[in-house]
Formats: sequence, C-alpha cells, structure tokens
Amino acid sequence: MSAGLQIQTLDGSQAQKYLADIARLRISVFRDYPYLYDGNMDYERDYLETYFKSRGARVVLCREGDRIVGASTVIPLQDESDAFKLPIIHYGLDPADVMYFGESVLESEYRGRGVGKQFFEARLKHARETAGIKRAIFCAVVRPETHTLRPKDYRPLNNLWESYGFHAVPGLQCSLVWKQIDEAQESAKTLQFWVKEL
Repeated sequence: MSAGLQIQTLDGSQAQKYLADIARLRISVFRDYPYLYDGNMDYERDYLETYFKSRGARVVLCREGDRIVGASTVIPLQDESDAFKLPIIHYGLDPADVMYFGESVLESEYRGRGVGKQFFEARLKHARETAGIKRAIFCAVVRPETHTLRPKDYRPLNNLWESYGFHAVPGLQCSLVWKQIDEAQESAKTLQFWVKEL
C-alpha cells in the first residue's frame, strides 16, 4: 500500500462520527456502474445506522492525512436487515454463523494501491476472530452484459473475489430497492450472494 495511506478499523459506535464521510463515498462510488445508485443522505443515514448500532460490526477506514478516502464495512448477518437474512435462512444457512461484508468504497485516484486487499483482510480477520462465525458472505448486483449503461472497458471483479476464496452460489440471491441514476423512482434490483467458508 502506498505511503501516506493509513488503514484503521473501528467498531460501529466509534465510526458513527464519520457518517458524512462514509455516506459521501457510498453515494459517489456507487453512482458508477454496476450499481448506478442515485443516493441521498437520508437513505445513507438509515442504512449506516444498522452498522453503528451493532456491537459486532466494524468499519475499516482508509485515510490520507485527515481525509477519509475509503471505507469498508462488516457486520454479523444476524444484525443485518431481513432483506439479507431471509434468503440465507431460506437457503438453509444459519445467519448466526455468517459475517456479512458490506461495501468497499474507495475514491478512484486511490485504487490500484492495495487498499482493497487491506479491506478484505481486515474484514476476514474480524470474521475469523468472532466466535461462532463459519462463513463470510457479500452481495453483488446482477447486470446483463448488454446493459445500456455498461462502460466498454468495464471488468467484473469476479476473478478478484474468487482469489479471496469466495464463490457465487447459484440460486442464492436477494432483492434491494434503490433509485438508479436513469430512473424517476426506486425499483428492485437483484443481487447475487458470494460465500467463503472460514
């Protein structure tokens, strides 16, 4: 990782004072393909409150000096919303032994410096050190290759995720609602679960 960048892991209550920074990063980074998220602070405040209230959650921050340039989250699945928990239960897994990896968001100028690897390693460390956790999961939005807003140079991150030992589980998906940048109102989006046995 480049000199000058610092990684810090905080529990949810410690991270709460960085709400505006984390929200800014999520709104900015997820505006790009494939999420195409047209975010707002009210939604972000509600979403992040789940992490701030969970005793088992962690927020990993990347900073350059006093500026927060990246953030990544992890939370016990049993503390997440039903939108994430219910598909896991219906699939036959126990949310009590699952750690959910939330977002990893990083300003574009800091990518390619090893920060994403640090985010993965910090979250895996927390998952392995949490009693009773047997697997880690995350979700990725599903988009067709023919999507009209897909950039010509877009490369899916599947190979990266597989290099960390995650695999997409056929049939294990969830649905979330958000407003997309080319939509007048919110609509449901399908997300694919990726799982790693610990």
